[in-house]
Amino acid sequence: MALNEQTVRHVAHLARLDLSDDEVHAMTRELDAIVGYVEQLQEVDTTGVEAVANVAGLVNITRSDEPIEMLSHEQVLRNAPKANGEAFLVPKAVER
Repeated sequence: MALNEQTVRHVAHLARLDLSDDEVHAMTRELDAIVGYVEQLQEVDTTGVEAVANVAGLVNITRSDEPIEMLSHEQVLRNAPKANGEAFLVPKAVER
């Protein structure tokens, strides 16, 4: 699938990018090369190849996800900079 300048301009418009004519020309060449490389990779026979998520063999060390007792309402509000006894008090973000 060859990319043309019209497609690049359309994608740039969707991304809200204001590209000059020179930038569109350069992006067309670069993106066309990337798409060509992906098409080349799709031709590789991967039959019998096991999928891997991490080629380095690293393992994520995490704690087990076990339920614990929740904080009480009072404990949570005690940490708030401002509270009214029922909820956090925050400054207005939008004035009407």
